Amino acid sequence: MQTPHAEFIMFDSVSHIICALQNIVSAKFLELESVSAENNNNTFQIARSQVIIPVLETPYSKFPNTDRSTIELERQSVVNIIAQRQQQLDTIQHEISGLEAVMDNVENLRQAVLEKREKVTQSMNLHKGLLSAHWRFPTEILSQIFKHCLPDYIYFLSPSSLPVQAPILLTRICRRWREVAVGTPGLWCRLYVQADDKKLLKAPFCYDLWLKRSRGCPLSLEIGYHYSTRLPSLLRPYMSHITSLQVYGDYFGGRHPRLLATDLLALQELAIRGTSNDDVPTIAQSITQLPSTMRSLKFIDMTPFFDIEPLSSFSPIWANLTNVQIAVCHPNAFLHLLQLCPNLSSLNTQIEMDQGGPLKSFTHTKLQSLCILYYASLVRTLSELLNALSLPNLHALEARYNTSWPHEDIKAFLARSKCPLETLTISSGMTITDAQQAEYVSLTPSFKGVNYNNSSYSW
Repeated sequence: MQTPHAEFIMFDSVSHIICALQNIVSAKFLELESVSAENNNNTFQIARSQVIIPVLETPYSKFPNTDRSTIELERQSVVNIIAQRQQQLDTIQHEISGLEAVMDNVENLRQAVLEKREKVTQSMNLHKGLLSAHWRFPTEILSQIFKHCLPDYIYFLSPSSLPVQAPILLTRICRRWREVAVGTPGLWCRLYVQADDKKLLKAPFCYDLWLKRSRGCPLSLEIGYHYSTRLPSLLRPYMSHITSLQVYGDYFGGRHPRLLATDLLALQELAIRGTSNDDVPTIAQSITQLPSTMRSLKFIDMTPFFDIEPLSSFSPIWANLTNVQIAVCHPNAFLHLLQLCPNLSSLNTQIEMDQGGPLKSFTHTKLQSLCILYYASLVRTLSELLNALSLPNLHALEARYNTSWPHEDIKAFLARSKCPLETLTISSGMTITDAQQAEYVSLTPSFKGVNYNNSSYSW
């Protein structure tokens, strides 16, 4: 048995369906007041419509003012009216059911048409792309362009980052871009991981796929404060490719299962955030097991302040390092650090407290860049520290010092070191005159000028 809308499903074009539906609605349910044709097609538009309400007035409609004796005498007539109204309600309900079925079919059809529009749009954009210069770019050039699209901050480099950015975004533009992006290992060699057990359980495939796309390239990994106990097993196949790692200080204290230092066979850079004095023993225990490939060690927050004994507990790793960022308790600890790091070329440091006793003179032959934050409130001045130092290979000196600039001591330092200093960066509260700069040039012809920095830290 066919319902009033059964014929609707049999039409082979959307325009025919629209016309048929309009005609059905017009003939059976609606009184059309205006019909218009648009764009020279056969699609009709219902501009305004009105449902026809049947005449419902009866001799008894004015009840309760109707005489009750009259109703009793004509009871059968009232019963017949009720039966008629029930029949009308049944018909209306049937009409509603039919309309709802038609509306469901129309909604399904609408979704199919929307999908068709999306596919046609994609095809059109694809063919437009064939005319674009981007399509003609060699794969190698496109890969290099993609690398410049990567965000600067590593915490955006995650399968779960929002909003979606490169490299994942590049895989969603078109088929060729996806192929080039997936085939460019350099886009997938940095990863930020912050996922507890629940989140990582839902997306281990995403992280694993990201790492697989790196195809053996050196990996730079940052582990957020919250991470899953499943993380070590996820990363185990890629441990030998991790060359740069950033973690929190309590990561070494066994808060969760961690990557073992002995497994990080290619590690070159380690950065540690949020460290306290209580973390130092466990950190030292792990760091002493790191491979000889290590070149950089940074305590990002410049905490804690290391004394001579804790510094010594990190040996033998110091001998391999060329780049260090660390805070020390006093000037003698600073000099001790330089002694521990014979190959150091760059040092960012902060000195917190003062200490009595003489400073022994020390020469470091390889240090090229030194950034030092030193407070004038200390009894021992920066001048005393400079007078104990000779840095014959120094190219860049940055000194944050909240008092007058020790010009004469800097001159003595330059004369003694005979270094090829090029740049000198100081706090904006201090001033170096043109005449003083000219004196620096006379001592160091390579000197290019003074930079002023408003911030308290360069890191």
